[in-house]
This record gives sequence, structure tokens and C-alpha cells, in this order.
Amino acid sequence: MIFGKIDFINLLPFHVFIKRYTRSTRFHQSLHYHKGVPSALNREFAMRRIDAAFISSITAKNCYHFGVGIVAQREVLSVLSLPNADKADEDSATSNLLAQILDVHGEVLIGDKALRYYYSGGEHIDLGALWHKRTGLPFVFALLCTHHHTDDLRRLSHAFVSKKVKIPYYILMEASRRSGLTPAQIIHYLKFISYKVGVKETRGYKRFVGEAKRRGLNPSLSKIRY
Repeated sequence: MIFGKIDFINLLPFHVFIKRYTRSTRFHQSLHYHKGVPSALNREFAMRRIDAAFISSITAKNCYHFGVGIVAQREVLSVLSLPNADKADEDSATSNLLAQILDVHGEVLIGDKALRYYYSGGEHIDLGALWHKRTGLPFVFALLCTHHHTDDLRRLSHAFVSKKVKIPYYILMEASRRSGLTPAQIIHYLKFISYKVGVKETRGYKRFVGEAKRRGLNPSLSKIRY
């Protein structure tokens, strides 16, 4: 299986989990990684160059998934709109669309660079917080999708959300060096991220897809059936 890997802090618990998980399964010999930013992995997944990945939620509505995603219950800290001229973040699909749906103007910033900006104290609008304020629902930014390894991904997904993942100190320090965030900031940020896509999260996801469709904002990749 070729797995699309996003090296953002919001997936650090998953990367720790899958490293441990593959040691005790046949994944250990068959798993290979393909790194990229969310927008690039969306394209690679649509072209079937990778078998599984966390896919931006607006382009994942027809893919196989088993209730795992990147979720903000309220604030997200890593998806922001800055008070600059309108500018999309080329690394993202869903976050740019969310800003349009929320009628927020400014520069969209996502991922670790958004976290560095947040912790620097810069002026911003948190798009996850604004979505919750207007809908009362969580926001699903991505879904863990696959093309055909459905049994493998089902087992992996259920195992991931069944217990809390503890991040070893050395991995936390490595993530700190790579991201430019302090270990304390990483730990604080991860408290705002959840991964189980249950009933309420699914309602939020369907609300987002419905709003995009109603406004005619669906990106072309979302029309591809996976």
C-alpha cells in the first residue's frame, strides 16, 4: 500500500500510531509513504498514484472511509484568515472553500505556518471557531480515504480511534525542530484536534458539502468518483 503522508503537526498522533501498528501487522512489509501537502495528495489520490491518505474533505465525499478524519470541534488554530488582501493557500482545498462559505475575506493560512502565526499573536479569524459559531457543529477538514484496501483501512481506522496515542518525547522534540513550534505549543494545539468522525461530525461534514453545492463552489476534484 502506498500511503500519502502529510507532515503537519495535526497528524503527529496518527504517524506515531501507524508506526507502532505496522510492526504487528503485515503492513510492515507492504507500506510505503508518499509525502505531500493536502492539495497535492488530493490530486495523487484522484489519479490513483497513492492508495490511501487523509484527503481534503470537500474532495473526499465519494471515497471509502471508516470514520476517521481531522476534526475541529470548535477552534482549530491551524486554519486562519489573516487581515490581508484575499489570497488562497495553495496547500489547501477545503480551507479555501470554507473561507468562501463563511464570507471571510483575507489571506487563508493553514498547517504549521498558520500555527507559527497563531502563536506569534498575529491578528486572525479562526475558521473552525467561526464555523462552529454559525452552525453549532464540528468541522471535518479531511477524511482518511482508500481506493481498495478497505478491510485493511477499516481495521486501522478502528484501532486508531480506540485508544489515546501518547507521543514519545524524542518524536515531540523532532516535531518541534521541524515545525518551529515549542513542545508546549504542539501539546496545546493537539488538544483542539480530534479524529473520530461520529454522528455530530458527519452532520457538520454534510452541512459543509451541502453549502458548497448550494453556492456552486465545489472544486473539480470533488466530481471524481473514487
